[in-house]
Amino acid sequence: MQYPVKKADLPVPKLPAYLTEAQVNALTKAFQDWYDGSTKGRRKQRGRYWLTYLVLRFTGARLGEVLLLNDTTDVNFREAEIRMPTLKRKQLAYRQVFVPQNVTAEIATYIAEFPEMRGKVFRIYQSNFRRTFYERAKEAGIPRKLAHPHVLRHTRAIELLRAGVPVTLVQDQLGHAYLTTTAVYLKISGQEAREILRERGLV
Repeated sequence: MQYPVKKADLPVPKLPAYLTEAQVNALTKAFQDWYDGSTKGRRKQRGRYWLTYLVLRFTGARLGEVLLLNDTTDVNFREAEIRMPTLKRKQLAYRQVFVPQNVTAEIATYIAEFPEMRGKVFRIYQSNFRRTFYERAKEAGIPRKLAHPHVLRHTRAIELLRAGVPVTLVQDQLGHAYLTTTAVYLKISGQEAREILRERGLV
């Protein structure tokens, strides 16, 4: 005999860890200062890490997806769009991701300064980027448990949803195969719920 599953028996999905607005701003500043403060000899290499960070920050893509980008074919500078390969599918697919104009402008500026890097901007090793990310996160005061590139994916999802972007559009932008994956980000933590109710004078 089978018993009906009670609502209380179902697992409650946890909200993925993400950066606050202050934390992501501090991390962005740490990356930019690291790049802007580099010597001419190091600027070419550091610029690739800075651009990889920017694309991760504003697309919510997986690191492996960003490192597959070809800046000559996948970046639409005029429309500020990136043709992003979507991993975790049976066959390689692409999605159009919209980014702020300054992201594609930064890529264009870098290529203008280092034209020999065209087509190779995002060709860096994952391990090297992860190490650089951790170092910049440490400078920004980000807790160790949040000092990994994937946290930017969670952060972007939360940012878009709380800005009122429809969940189906967020699903498309992040390349989620299922809407239920994106819907997890709609959950509001207890602390945030308390703050929202206090702001409205309800508790």
